[in-house]
Amino acid sequence: MANHKSAIKRARQNELRRLRNKSVKTRIKTIVKDIRSAAGTSGKDMSAQINAAQSAIDRASKKSVIHKRTAARKISRLTKLANSTRS
Repeated sequence: MANHKSAIKRARQNELRRLRNKSVKTRIKTIVKDIRSAAGTSGKDMSAQINAAQSAIDRASKKSVIHKRTAARKISRLTKLANSTRS
């Protein structure tokens, strides 16, 4: 456990950020999982789901919850999946 006043504050801030980031990451994982399962079954009219996923991923990237290249990779893979199911 932290002993200095500044270290105690830093530990408290880190815990709050960890919880905030956890909810954002969980939301992204859920959205991606839903899109992948929808692509496996029907694959019709996924554009609304893709837009929602892209928005959530971009928001997480903007808040530095995930790295910008990770966000770009996730969006690219989802778009590629959606385009392959339309064909």
